[in-house]
Amino acid sequence: MITDLSFYIAAIPAIILVGVAKGGFCTPLAMLGVPVLSLVISPIQAAAILLPILICMDFVGLLAYRGNANWAVLKSMLPFALCGIALGWFLAGYLNEHIIKFLVGLTAMAFVADYAWRTIRKRAIATRGPISAAVWGSITGLTSFIAHAGGPPYQIHTLPLGMKPLVFAATSVYFFTTMNTVKLIPYFALGQFSTQNLWTTLVLVPFAPVGTMIGIFLVKRISQDAFYRISYAAMFLIAIKLCFDSFSELL
Repeated sequence: MITDLSFYIAAIPAIILVGVAKGGFCTPLAMLGVPVLSLVISPIQAAAILLPILICMDFVGLLAYRGNANWAVLKSMLPFALCGIALGWFLAGYLNEHIIKFLVGLTAMAFVADYAWRTIRKRAIATRGPISAAVWGSITGLTSFIAHAGGPPYQIHTLPLGMKPLVFAATSVYFFTTMNTVKLIPYFALGQFSTQNLWTTLVLVPFAPVGTMIGIFLVKRISQDAFYRISYAAMFLIAIKLCFDSFSELL
């Protein structure tokens, strides 16, 4: 188990923040977990410690949102997302994490800019079809496997669908519960679950439901317009962070 106090000073707030996002409120914020933990440990170890905690959060969300998911969205995206995970596993060790995160950040920024432009011009937001589900579902699986960074590509497909906040949150929870559970297999095969990581995860797990319940509370009490404005704003900020961090590493 990690015994360094500075790790827990960073990890506990990060777990609660990720829990808020996993509860369905500002879901792109969930990808801040690995970067925050990476301030005190390696990104690979951070991802391994965080994955079981994400799954615990997911199951809390499943209980709260049961029966509210949009199954059409899940059926259209999940098969391709699982293919993305498989691709990430197959190419593990060959992919440049920073290049992929930079491209995801640029794409997310362009998506939010398009949304803002259409909103200002009072034009219809571009609709999403099966090709969009296939493309963004695959990218979600790949980026989620690499660094738990599947939030932005997932939302590029799902935000324009205009689901009610409760349905949007429930669909996100069902989607990422499946994704994170499947990711256990390649993570275990790649040897990322050491004894130290698992004991550290066990210590942090009690904090997981706290943030998740806060997120669920907010989703059920915020208006649809405010929910989507906050979601797009959070996605834009995360996209900037992705581009900045990955570009700095590439330099």
